[in-house]
Amino acid sequence: MSSEPFNQQLLKYIGNSPTPFHAVRNLRELLDDAGFQSLPEEDVWELEKGGRYYITRNGSSIIAFVMGQIPVEESGIRMVGAHTDSPCLKVKPKPELNRQGYFQLGVEVYGGALLNPWFDRDLSIAGRVIVDNGEGKLCQGLIDLQRPVAVIPSLAIHLDRDANNERKVNPQTDIPPVLFKDAKKDIKDFREVLSEALSHTSTSLAGKKIVDYELYFYDCQQPAITGWRDEFISSARLDNLLSCFTGLKALLEGGDRQTTMLICNDHEEVGSVSACGANGPMLQSLLERLYPQPERLTRIIRRSLMVSADNAHGVHPNYADRHDGNHGPILNAGPVLKINANQRYATNGVTSAIFRQLCEKADVPLQVFVNRTDLGCGSTIGPITAAMLGVQTLDVGVPTFAMHSIREMAGSEDAHNLYRALTEFYSYEGSLLVEDI
Repeated sequence: MSSEPFNQQLLKYIGNSPTPFHAVRNLRELLDDAGFQSLPEEDVWELEKGGRYYITRNGSSIIAFVMGQIPVEESGIRMVGAHTDSPCLKVKPKPELNRQGYFQLGVEVYGGALLNPWFDRDLSIAGRVIVDNGEGKLCQGLIDLQRPVAVIPSLAIHLDRDANNERKVNPQTDIPPVLFKDAKKDIKDFREVLSEALSHTSTSLAGKKIVDYELYFYDCQQPAITGWRDEFISSARLDNLLSCFTGLKALLEGGDRQTTMLICNDHEEVGSVSACGANGPMLQSLLERLYPQPERLTRIIRRSLMVSADNAHGVHPNYADRHDGNHGPILNAGPVLKINANQRYATNGVTSAIFRQLCEKADVPLQVFVNRTDLGCGSTIGPITAAMLGVQTLDVGVPTFAMHSIREMAGSEDAHNLYRALTEFYSYEGSLLVEDI
């Protein structure tokens, strides 16, 4: 597949995935179409060699895997990890605000969001709603209003003359979005507003009593190919739905010779500590269920490799001094190995060498990112997974501008190149162990 149709599929996936719940639902649909079988964790499983399966947890994390034809004790497992969540604004449980006759919703900041870009954008709401079906049974479903329903207006510069020099954003008081006029203060419960909105839809949630919800604001602007020469991708949630989709496409192309796995966890942006996060038991419990003999599992893990795929910081032309001069990744110059001496990334010399060889085989250019020594470094699910499983791991991602903004930017060739590298990794039949000499 060339980069153009790949990118169109990528943009469609991201545009249809405003929350982790939607991201996983859409991954499931692609897996179902490719013949993968859903395995409820509470059921007894009967697995076959060459079989294709997936599990989900919380509706926001998913692990898809292929039981390879080659004995897994010989080949190990080829794993790719990514995350389904992105920094955003989450609606509070009791969010109702009425200030100066305007109905607003209180929000929490989820993850390390850049807040200034959220002002003056057309915002919609999506997420998960739990309802009473009328017979006392709780049911859940996804909603996406898919239209502009709110905005966070900036304060005019006439009222804040220092705005361009030192404006700070207070997340408690400055960012509650405005939804509509409510001069009489008639609205006491946001669930009433939400129920009214759902009543005009064909969703199975319409007319049901809303018991609870997990809802998020998102930017209505659709993903796009941008730039004078169509060299860039601009979209919300490139970090890290780009890696989820890229890993999925590679998994589907990887065949069934090797045992392969794609892990897309929720809650990476807030530390991964949850039942479905990378610092929780989901992957470990799956592996122990697939390979219940501890000695056998240890041997398999020793021959395995995890590629943690999460976006990297491209060197910004206006802020090049924020990068190490020898390690500034360029957009459209290939995926990026991410390295940190303090284990904020899990890449080491061995895993780096393996991935370099794979990229060379796939004819994929490769770059390296190391943070400035005087700046703090972010992290990924890579070190977490490596520590939990003892699996050799590397961190890689496509270079990106404006990471954690409401709209991020990447090169239009880089996701496709990462897909090619990951496809080579999934199908590679050589050893993933480096021998001593």
